[in-house]
Amino acid sequence: MHFQLLKIILWPRDGGTPREVNFEPGKVNVISGASKTGKSSVIPIIDYCLGSEKCSIPVGVIRDKCSWFGVLFDTLEGQKLFARKEPGGLKSSGEMFLLEGPLVAIPKEIHSKNQNVDYVKSALNRLSGLSNLQFEPGTDDRFKSRVSFRDLMAFIFQPQNIVANPDVLFFKADTTEHREKLKTIFPYVLGAISPELLQIRHDLDRLIRLLRRKEAELRARQETGSAWQREGFAWVRLAIEYGLLPPSTGVPSDWSAIVDLLREALACSPRSATSSLEGMDVIMVRLTELRSLESDLAMKLSQSRQRLHELRRLDESSDEYRSGLRIQRDRLSLSSWIRELSSSNSEAVFEVSESGRARIEQLCHTLESIELRLSSYPEVTESLGRETQRQRESVEINLNEIAAVRAEIRALEGQSEDAQKATTRGEEISRFIGRLEEALRLYDAADTSSELNQEISSLRAQVDRMSNQISEHEIGRKLENSLNTIQEISGRLIPKLDGEWPDAPIRLVIPDLTVKVIHGTRDDFLWEIGSGANWLAYHVALTLALQGYFLRLPQHPVPALLIYDQPSQVYFPVRRADKGNEFDLDPAWQNEDIVAVRKVFTLFDEVCSKTNGRLQIIVLDHANEEVWGGLDNVHPVEEWRGKGLVPEDWLIDVV
Repeated sequence: MHFQLLKIILWPRDGGTPREVNFEPGKVNVISGASKTGKSSVIPIIDYCLGSEKCSIPVGVIRDKCSWFGVLFDTLEGQKLFARKEPGGLKSSGEMFLLEGPLVAIPKEIHSKNQNVDYVKSALNRLSGLSNLQFEPGTDDRFKSRVSFRDLMAFIFQPQNIVANPDVLFFKADTTEHREKLKTIFPYVLGAISPELLQIRHDLDRLIRLLRRKEAELRARQETGSAWQREGFAWVRLAIEYGLLPPSTGVPSDWSAIVDLLREALACSPRSATSSLEGMDVIMVRLTELRSLESDLAMKLSQSRQRLHELRRLDESSDEYRSGLRIQRDRLSLSSWIRELSSSNSEAVFEVSESGRARIEQLCHTLESIELRLSSYPEVTESLGRETQRQRESVEINLNEIAAVRAEIRALEGQSEDAQKATTRGEEISRFIGRLEEALRLYDAADTSSELNQEISSLRAQVDRMSNQISEHEIGRKLENSLNTIQEISGRLIPKLDGEWPDAPIRLVIPDLTVKVIHGTRDDFLWEIGSGANWLAYHVALTLALQGYFLRLPQHPVPALLIYDQPSQVYFPVRRADKGNEFDLDPAWQNEDIVAVRKVFTLFDEVCSKTNGRLQIIVLDHANEEVWGGLDNVHPVEEWRGKGLVPEDWLIDVV
């Protein structure tokens, strides 16, 4: 993403000309200066103007003397000025000022806001081309929410407390919220999950929910159709009684034939329907058959219930029998011990007589018999369980059959009594035809070849196809390929820095948000490695490798911008503000560390050259031009020695 910093602007609280710090696109921009000059405020100012939740700009002179903070960026849509009001006593301010155009003129002062922070965040999300979909559809987990431009700041900023930190590799990854969100978005940032794939995930979730509703609707219709089928045979006989079917019509056993007869009855006009004695006899004969069938089923049900009762009693008796056997076994177990004791050796405690020995043997045989019966008990229990289950199923079947028979009897008996009322015959037939028409409509709706079933089949096919498109295995494969590429890029950068193992590759570990150094058969995580020089080398190498990887992908959402604050701190922990006595340390130590720091700036210079100006690097450091001067792509922005970010004339009233 082309998003490079052109200016940082501070508007004075008491009026006057704004303070502007100018940067060059596609270059290594260096601000060199002493401590307490405002270098470490640059990252918080940029972060605040890009919509951070909290204002992290240090309190004191900068906050006291500035009314608004602003940044001017160059984008593919032109220049954009993002300015945000100093929050005063609040955690942050939602008031923002936004200007856009091919060339933006910096206003001398800002009187009031023209946008708010939420609008600016939305504009930045749109500018970066980020998907507005959650990572997991329908989840309330805030770590699974959509990726935002704010999340991408982790790949841009390397503040002073991060740039050589063994425990934290990314900006704000020392807090749980940012850490967990960064783990979630990494597959998206590395291209393993694309916006198209997120769209497929959400479409799949919608289709699955729709499929479940349709399947539930189909099951309800099928259950209604099954209940209606049990009454279908009675409907045919009623149609015969009403004269809608010929008296000689037989009642088939095939369901499709029953439906055909009912459709034939529905096609008959109520005016042409005439009752007959033969038709009424059909009802009476069927009622006799049903009552006989009900009696037989009731008898079977009674027998099954009696067997269940007997099985339950047998099971209880079996448990009591097993308990009795265990008691006998426990009591007789002493006999085997006595037999072993008496036959072990001649020095036994007591001598058993022949009759006593015979009695002990008898007791031991009895004990073995009890043990044998106990060992066979599980088979008896299993047999009882199977028979109990079979009888339960028989009872359920009989209950269902009796319910169906009684339902048909109620239908036929009610219609048979009303059949004698000839005066209301036509009205009854009309009502019957209406009910029959509705019943056939429900049957058609529940038919497996209906439109609903075809829709369900189509939805299932779409779900299967989309599930294959978002295969977790395929996502994992893409992610592994991305990590291999980043490892390969960082492997070319490490030897150019002051690392302890220049030939050992490093690999990004997403679950831990760190890197591990691969030493043959052993891998060491960043926090397991000593020396600030190593930590700095791996931070620089990985952040540059990530930007190199992002630049390979078309229209990647992460801005091609890196900002490092005090990368030389591991070499120059103590500084003097006096330029003439800049390195007041041991000369040998001084020269060695200057070489190490220059390696970092030389690498920045080479990377900017190879990216053809697409990457902008900003370095805020104590090191002066002696360290980073003479490099083609290094642009000295300002030197803050004797001055700083806030102009001196703004400080006149400060005591």
